[in-house]
Amino acid sequence: MRILGISGSPRKGQNCEKMIEAALELARGRGFETETVFISVSEVSPCKACGACRENDSCIIEDDMEEIYEKMRGSDGIIVASPVYMGNYPAQLKALFDRSVLLRRKDLALKNKVGAALSVGGSRNGGQEKTIQSIHDWMHIHGMIITGDNAHFGGIACNPVEEDSTGMQTVLETAKKLCDVLELIAKK
Repeated sequence: MRILGISGSPRKGQNCEKMIEAALELARGRGFETETVFISVSEVSPCKACGACRENDSCIIEDDMEEIYEKMRGSDGIIVASPVYMGNYPAQLKALFDRSVLLRRKDLALKNKVGAALSVGGSRNGGQEKTIQSIHDWMHIHGMIITGDNAHFGGIACNPVEEDSTGMQTVLETAKKLCDVLELIAKK
């Protein structure tokens, strides 16, 4: 089974990428294959709402989304990490989410994939839960199965994540829950 980790931060090598790497390391330790999409090194233009994807199997915008679509289609689980920018996720992640409409229009390609969310803010109550809820909204629109950290919405950390042991524990608990649910589904 494969888990895709998406870092929605435009900042290379920072908190979100560290959270994704920790989550995917745990998943690999449990035997899962992993892949990543890092917005910091991906070119994802905003959706133009042109409607071309209603008739085509691809988007007319030429950037990295075709590769991202394939990674999303090929995954069994998706874990998304986002920083908090003005109370929610950044525009770069919003562009990826908007462009994923193609996958919804093509037979709900993400339906029944297992999803989880992580967020990092400048303080313990820095908008992380709202950001996670917004990521969950995107997952609901795609018909995904959403998991948390067994106690709350998902992984909630403070900047810098490497100094936030409490927050990183929620990141790992979220990754564990994602793996648990995927394993339960595989048994059926």
